[in-house]
Amino acid sequence: MKVKTFKHVKYLWDEQKAAEMEGDEVALFLYRSNILGADLRITNYGGGNTSCKTIETDPLTGKEVEVMWVKGSGGDIGTLTRKGIAGLYAGRLRSLKQVYRGLEHEDEMVALFNHCLYDLDSRAPSIDTPLHGLLPFKHIDHLHPDALIAVAAAKDSRAITREIWGDTMGWIPWQRPGFDLGLQLEKCLEDNPGIRGIVLGSHGLFTWGETSYECYVNSLEVIEQASQYIEERLGKKRPVFGGQIQESLPAGERQKQAAQLAPILRGLCSSHKKMVGHFTDDPRVLEFINSKDLPRLAPLGTSCPDHFLRTKIMPLVLDLPADAGLSNYKAVRERIEPLFEQYRKDYAEYYETCRRPDSPAMRDPNPVVILYPGVGMFTFSKDKQTARVASEFYINAINVMRGAEAISEYTALPRQEAFDIEYWLLEEAKLQRMPAEKLLSRRVAIITGAGGGIGKAIADKLAAEGANVVLTDVAEGRVKEANNTYARDVSAYAVCDVTDAGSVAGACEKACLEFGGVDIVVHSAGLAISKSLEETSEKDWNLLQGVLVEGQFLLAKSGVEIMRKQGMGGDIVNIASKNGLVAGPNNVAYGTAKAAQQHMSRLLAAELGPEKIRVNTVNPDGVIVGSKIWEGEWAEGRAKAYGISVEDLPAHYAKRNLMNEIILPEDIANGVFALLTMLKKSTGNIINVDGGIAASFVR
Repeated sequence: MKVKTFKHVKYLWDEQKAAEMEGDEVALFLYRSNILGADLRITNYGGGNTSCKTIETDPLTGKEVEVMWVKGSGGDIGTLTRKGIAGLYAGRLRSLKQVYRGLEHEDEMVALFNHCLYDLDSRAPSIDTPLHGLLPFKHIDHLHPDALIAVAAAKDSRAITREIWGDTMGWIPWQRPGFDLGLQLEKCLEDNPGIRGIVLGSHGLFTWGETSYECYVNSLEVIEQASQYIEERLGKKRPVFGGQIQESLPAGERQKQAAQLAPILRGLCSSHKKMVGHFTDDPRVLEFINSKDLPRLAPLGTSCPDHFLRTKIMPLVLDLPADAGLSNYKAVRERIEPLFEQYRKDYAEYYETCRRPDSPAMRDPNPVVILYPGVGMFTFSKDKQTARVASEFYINAINVMRGAEAISEYTALPRQEAFDIEYWLLEEAKLQRMPAEKLLSRRVAIITGAGGGIGKAIADKLAAEGANVVLTDVAEGRVKEANNTYARDVSAYAVCDVTDAGSVAGACEKACLEFGGVDIVVHSAGLAISKSLEETSEKDWNLLQGVLVEGQFLLAKSGVEIMRKQGMGGDIVNIASKNGLVAGPNNVAYGTAKAAQQHMSRLLAAELGPEKIRVNTVNPDGVIVGSKIWEGEWAEGRAKAYGISVEDLPAHYAKRNLMNEIILPEDIANGVFALLTMLKKSTGNIINVDGGIAASFVR
């Protein structure tokens, strides 16, 4: 097998891996799907679909039948497994032609796909199922490569298709996916026997082969040829996007500017429902947003349905100098808020103009994509993954516009066609099937001391309940390792010395760059020193005051600044200790610092309550298991104070509370969670998580 050389796509076929799957056509189809999905120039997350056809034994008749295996609804070819595909009787699927009643009855066909299921464990068949089923080939790829969509979205797409591939490629005009489009593909093949693929106007590409490998190579070759055609013409008749009319800020300044602006944008984008953000200053984005053609092309919107379903029909372009001062966030908000108001008004007009009698209610009218010339692109959606994917799709759309303008002129879908896709009843049904959001979905938390112990347990709990978490710790190795325990798009980390104002501000900036802002601040960073007055040094005193008290102050200051920019309220939860309420021996520095934490929380609750920023405290006691502060001198000091050995400390602390319970880091995390989700009208409160220590009862 000779390895092909490609410049514009990745050839990822591994002969040895494929040989291990020899004879299993479904496994080879899944392998092909995964390596196609690994290259974002070929298709983006959730975009495109692939299939194969095999001969199987019918469990009812014992006869051999043709079965089509195809990516199911809502799947992603890059991560596709057997659980994500549908298996259908190919003959039954083709027989649906006998009952198809025409374009006005497209949607009823989807329910009929279920009557064609061979594999009872199938994923729900997608709307694209007949596009594969009505073509006779064993292996089929339907992809959305940037280069092909550029050809498909060009003003004279059909002529360009013929110029590139001659009579070896078919072409059909734009049509919404459905059974009729499958019939159009079938007719195109009948009219053009021997073609290697079909270009779908404004949409994408169909290619095929008799084996999985032949199909894969055919897809790569067609994409490579389109890419080469575009590359040869880029910048020849005119500069790319008409040339650059604005310079980008230097990289560091772009990041700084984005971090300052993101919370303001997040607040404006969250007028309907809270959103999570993503930022990129990818060179492809900068080339587009700094160009002469930006004002002409951006309002046209995207062409491929997969693009605008995730990006909305068009972006919002900020009228704000790249180097604008952002320290006065109220003035910045006042300047850009009219742009959001106009966007919402335009979206409502688009909805009212294009709506059908049975259209779903208008969705969130806020922009998903926000372009800031000279700085970069922000995207906002219900979670980080969706925001990131929207960003990737808009970069695909930029690539499409770039290519189409190089070879001809870019054309977008007519607004009515775009609306009919965006508000398609089948798409609405898919949205309604989505699982309910978790209690902390759409919220961003920054947690200090999250490299281990109580801080990590809190981060785990909040992430499990849907929050995005930013872990901070003074030890990089520890916090990096903790961050690696989460899936992509869930967490980020920052090395942070809570006694340093710049370090704290930097960690909060990281949260803004990664997720658009901050909703929850948890100060869990801590250490403990147990000494008598005589033994307590000034250094001991200053260290405890710095980490526990000053750290809490600095974090609150930076966190509240972000919350005010967002205008959505927020939560601060400080992890103190029962030692702030109970006097004990050999504890002057630690107990004083913990008492200061508690009273600072009360003071901030009183100050910030009118802004819907709640401030509460959780008091642990005796959290020995998994806690960093119980390592070394602190444990020795407490053992000495109680006249017992270090080994006896866990039993001692378990026995001294009223419930005789061992207190774990997870228990403290549950206390934080309760404050955030169930006690929504509580502020200035203290929750003791200590198994019951009568001396620490607040009242």
